Amino acid sequence: MTQPSDTYFPAAETAADGAPTSPRLSYPRYISISNQKGGVGKTTTAVNLATALAAVGKQVLLVDLDPQGNASTGLGIDRADRDCGSYELLFGEATADDAAAPTKVPGLYCIPSSMHLSGAEIELIDTENREFRLRDGLRAATRRYDYVIFDCPPALNLLTLNALAASDGVLVPLQCEFYALEGLSHLVNTIERVRDAFNDRLELLGIVLTMYDKRNNLSNQVADNVREFFGDKVYDTVIPRNVRISEAPSFGLPAIVYDMACTGSQAYIHLAREMLKREKAARDVALKAMATAEGVSA
Repeated sequence: MTQPSDTYFPAAETAADGAPTSPRLSYPRYISISNQKGGVGKTTTAVNLATALAAVGKQVLLVDLDPQGNASTGLGIDRADRDCGSYELLFGEATADDAAAPTKVPGLYCIPSSMHLSGAEIELIDTENREFRLRDGLRAATRRYDYVIFDCPPALNLLTLNALAASDGVLVPLQCEFYALEGLSHLVNTIERVRDAFNDRLELLGIVLTMYDKRNNLSNQVADNVREFFGDKVYDTVIPRNVRISEAPSFGLPAIVYDMACTGSQAYIHLAREMLKREKAARDVALKAMATAEGVSA
């Protein structure tokens, strides 16, 4: 297991010639699962990706920032047990350690959503340092995680902005249908604006094609168009339409726990494996660049 760093939100260090002097990736990794369009598999991706990472020994925290609270439900956290959650964390009424609840999955914790979060958008408007409330709340956590995953609401609002300001990168679930493409460029532009204004570490980690039906010509066409435009930012793993994935939340379980053998669960396991592989490759590149810079300076 990769040991988490003791430093949250480290500043990027560069040599005089611009070469990195430390690895690009540090732990914990903060990842927003975001798409302003609803119904694209965002929460399903957040829950099952977090579960898959925990299953391979990572310590994972899922922060439910959607007022609907579907990620909390999908992890089996009863609404009656959500007195302390993401709302309280945002407004300084609870620490991240207080708000993080253990789930049925070993190594996976969740800061749940509650109905109070529906009014947070209005309350945050006049709150000091409003874009960084989530970042600052998590910075004070004493429990260390390898991954912190934010399940964002289906809107580009202050809750989503808090997640983006606290994140290293954004993973975008994209449903394989025509209308899903229309908002993608807008989301990419938003990521760029947030990076320029609030968080220079933020990047587009990748796009995950969801609800894919290989029998449907439109699914294939959308997949081809996205891969042509975004290249290797699009994950090789695609998430198929799968009944077992839809059934799992009603039992308060991630699909991977509910039925690990189904095609949807297997796809999320492959997605986690691909993400870890990509991050290892990025870290190797950073280490190589650091070694080269040190060799030049010597």
